[in-house]
Amino acid sequence: MENNIKQIINHIDETIDRYPLLSCCRQDMADAFFLLAETYEKDGKLLVAGNGGSAADSEHIAGELMKKFRLSRPIPAELAKKLEEVDPERGKKLAQNLERSLTVIPLVAHETLTTAYFNDVDSEGVFAQQLCGYGKRGDVFLGISTSGNSENIINTAVCAKAMGIKVIALTGKTGGKLAGFSDIAIKVPETETYRIQELHLPVYHCLCMMLEERFFGTAN
Repeated sequence: MENNIKQIINHIDETIDRYPLLSCCRQDMADAFFLLAETYEKDGKLLVAGNGGSAADSEHIAGELMKKFRLSRPIPAELAKKLEEVDPERGKKLAQNLERSLTVIPLVAHETLTTAYFNDVDSEGVFAQQLCGYGKRGDVFLGISTSGNSENIINTAVCAKAMGIKVIALTGKTGGKLAGFSDIAIKVPETETYRIQELHLPVYHCLCMMLEERFFGTAN
């Protein structure tokens, strides 16, 4: 397992080779991977939120972890067998097509709930409200904010800390106020929004790739 982890961590160096500006983020990326891996090992989950382009990133991350990213993820044989017992025809197809997931809830994706909360209560607590409902001690909240100063993301981080949920921040160069409420802050070294976003993608792709290899690689 130790050699396997070293091989997985090498993905960070490969990412930095392609995006040299991220060299300053090496340790924080490694720390984020280990925290997320431990969370999933203990049957925890990841909750993600951001605004605008970072909202799209939140859903992108869910798309990479809730289904195949690069590696095959067949469901357990026991589940496949039970599916076929319930319905031989449909169950066989489901058994062939379903994939194992690493649970991610993008807090940006629930329009009825979010718009109801916007309208009835407060726009700055909309993600915190969802985290209260979905989250539990041992989960991780990933807050994506290019400035690090988005109030609805900071409020969610505050809520997470109060609930015993670890916080990873993905921000720009300064980290903003969000970094102060985070257990790990990955601060990509740019200050302009679109350039920050350009570096966020390789960071979370690298994390998703490492997590997939950890849980669904050939050694598992």
